[in-house]
Amino acid sequence: MAAQISFARGAPSLDIVDVEGLRAAAESAFRSDPAGMTAYGTAVGYRPLRAWIAEQHGVAPEQVLVTNGSMQADAFLFDALVRPGDTVVVERPTYDRTLKSLRQRDADVRMVELEPDGIDVAALERVLIAGTAPKLAHIIPNFQNPAGYTLSAAKREQLLSLARAFGFTIFEDDPYGRLRFEGESLPTMFSLGGDVVVYASSFSKTVCPGIRVGYLVGAEEVIARITKLATSAYISPNMVAQAIVFEFCRSGALERSIETVKDALRERARTLCEALTELLPEARFVAPQGGYFLWVDLPRGTDVTRLFDAAARRGVQFVKGEDFVLEGGESSLRLAYSGVTPDEIEEGVRRLADAYAEVAVMAEPAAGAPAG
Repeated sequence: MAAQISFARGAPSLDIVDVEGLRAAAESAFRSDPAGMTAYGTAVGYRPLRAWIAEQHGVAPEQVLVTNGSMQADAFLFDALVRPGDTVVVERPTYDRTLKSLRQRDADVRMVELEPDGIDVAALERVLIAGTAPKLAHIIPNFQNPAGYTLSAAKREQLLSLARAFGFTIFEDDPYGRLRFEGESLPTMFSLGGDVVVYASSFSKTVCPGIRVGYLVGAEEVIARITKLATSAYISPNMVAQAIVFEFCRSGALERSIETVKDALRERARTLCEALTELLPEARFVAPQGGYFLWVDLPRGTDVTRLFDAAARRGVQFVKGEDFVLEGGESSLRLAYSGVTPDEIEEGVRRLADAYAEVAVMAEPAAGAPAG
């Protein structure tokens, strides 16, 4: 049986995780603050890490909440700002778990098409002028999940202007921003207009997924509201994990880890793009400038559900495009290149191309049969 190759999970492979750095950070944390890291703490998180994050963003610690992963940060923000029936704008496509979370809260989710330079701001403006009044706009600005696209500087400014003019909050969901391996870094929307933005990020993509440490940065009043929700949800988040992350950050290991991850991702993204171009020329995609993901559009009419099954029989996994939209996406898929080596990527694309050839042949009308 062929070895399994997964393009499904957006997680770094073990070879690019700084295990030794994490071990050293853990030892340092237990030496320097055993009482603080083993106590319950409070809902705001491990205070030294909270202060470190605040310094990185140029805000007061009271504007930061550290959580058990960024998905919990998302959940707290949605609970604080979104009531059943409230309109929330999201990108099309967007992260599947964001869609699920918002729909579980009975939000009125409105998808606005995503372009290679970010959400279609002109289309959003038309929707707003027509009378849609969103409470929140969820935006993944850098190397978007699932598309891998990045929001341009001009569109960041335009979004801020629309948020102020129409009275909604931008939720800037940015776990991939530090993982740029091509082009110039762009300022966060929070740094440009913190009055209408709540920013979220995570150490899952830069340190390791298992650390489960994320955070929110926003106006002090908003963070205070969310802290009350966090207090009722738990006494405190994971102090041990957050203390380890703090030592990892302040020692300089975080910057070294980011460089290691970026170097690996750069090579893997290039290998994936080259393999698709050579082996699956029917695929249409935009080469990512960073991050973990590549969005692939196949010719209209391609049955990606059938392709999913054909690929699985060959030991290859990916995520179907329809998982990231409310409707449509049947001819698209997401490939995550973060957890596979270049050799695995080439072999995986070879198998995927073989699966596509099988599906394409099955889709052709029988000889002599009418094509309509």
